[in-house]
Amino acid sequence: MHSQLVVLGGGPGGYAAAFAAADLGMEVTIVEREPRLGGVCLLRGCIPSKALLHVAKAIRESHELAGWGVQFDGMHIDIDTMRGGKTKVIERLTGGLKQLAKQRSVRHVQAEGKLVSSTSLSLSGGNPESYAGEDHITFDHLIVATGSTPVMPGLFRIDNERVMSSDGALDLPEIPEKMLVVGGGYIGLEMGTVYAALGTQVSVVEMVDRLLPGIDRDLVKPLSKRFNEIFTDIHLKTEVTALIDHGEQIEVIYDGEKVGSERFDRVLVAVGRRPSTANLGLENTQVQVNERGFIVADSHMRTSDPHILAIGDVVGDPMLAHKAAHEGKIAAEVLAGEPAEFDKRAIPAVIFTDPEIAWAGLTEEDAKRQQIAHEVAQFPWAASGRANAVHATAGLTKLIIEPETNRILGAGIVGSGAGELIAETVLAIEMGCTARDLAESIHPHPTLSETVGFAGDVQLGTATEIYRPKASKRA
Repeated sequence: MHSQLVVLGGGPGGYAAAFAAADLGMEVTIVEREPRLGGVCLLRGCIPSKALLHVAKAIRESHELAGWGVQFDGMHIDIDTMRGGKTKVIERLTGGLKQLAKQRSVRHVQAEGKLVSSTSLSLSGGNPESYAGEDHITFDHLIVATGSTPVMPGLFRIDNERVMSSDGALDLPEIPEKMLVVGGGYIGLEMGTVYAALGTQVSVVEMVDRLLPGIDRDLVKPLSKRFNEIFTDIHLKTEVTALIDHGEQIEVIYDGEKVGSERFDRVLVAVGRRPSTANLGLENTQVQVNERGFIVADSHMRTSDPHILAIGDVVGDPMLAHKAAHEGKIAAEVLAGEPAEFDKRAIPAVIFTDPEIAWAGLTEEDAKRQQIAHEVAQFPWAASGRANAVHATAGLTKLIIEPETNRILGAGIVGSGAGELIAETVLAIEMGCTARDLAESIHPHPTLSETVGFAGDVQLGTATEIYRPKASKRA
């Protein structure tokens, strides 16, 4: 078999690259081991987790209605129906991708692909009918889009399904009575939020002195308060040194600020992800891989091999589906001879806990570390009429601003729907907008989006929703 372009991996970056290339007139084949397109994000990550987080938020909001005089008589959870609802969402979206591939004449070869040269890929496993029994496919160009996999340190590999990665946790095997989340990053905390809402006693253990290390402390503060309410225990500066398999329970041995042992029905290991670049046969090409296992690619998504490009998680942080999708489109345009380049001022990131955290562009800690002159304008949601009406007063909208020009360098939001609200600031950063641009753009009232404009008012010293002079800090 031969294809003008082969895309290795059918996740958000892979199918975006394949569809864009097909739209540009190329003959495209996706080689993906799964029977369905969508990758980890759709099949076992972003989409199913957000469906379950929606359920968790609805449960939390139903409890809060008691403060408004509305009470529901008990709560019954049918785990089979919930699991089925999640599956339906996945099937609907994967079915749509299958149809889109068909409409574009993009061939899906379900196989394990391994590079044997810069222009040839061996095929094995999967569905041999999809590649007509051929054991190789040759190509003019290939885009590596194989994504990433959860890190599972050897200590946690005890051959007991009660020790899970994030993939296993999303299967909702049961609602355990007690569960430990190992790792205080966003994946573990999102899944911990889901299980806590379903009635599980959730504990979290993290090696460093705070949850969500590396994320703006001002944004984490309201969320940490929420975690203290919903989680049974949070053990910081503590690590797991051993697991003992007791069959129906796992005994966890701690060391650090928390010393001793405790038994759990389930242990969720969420200590990060690594690029899926091993066993791809990259050594048979000119592609270079760095010490962390990431493929080295330039802003045109080209590698050191003229036949091979790479996108998404395999080329480095941040490991985000929307970054991969955008890089996929860039790669397709580059192959079509378009003057395309990945050059972004802001890549938004969202943690879909309750409340959500979202940020884009430069953070305050980034600015301090890089010694970039900056000012900070913050608007507390306690002064927002909409936030008060929907019981979301713990939120905060924060802008990082260039002093001389008042240009927006970065933004962070914590609160209900922060992931939706951050989009306005992404556009502002990319367009070089100033605090005045945000402040003088009329936002609908009463909405949480007003807090973005109000933060601009704070920077200008024209805020009317709070009584405060121009609030800023300078590095």
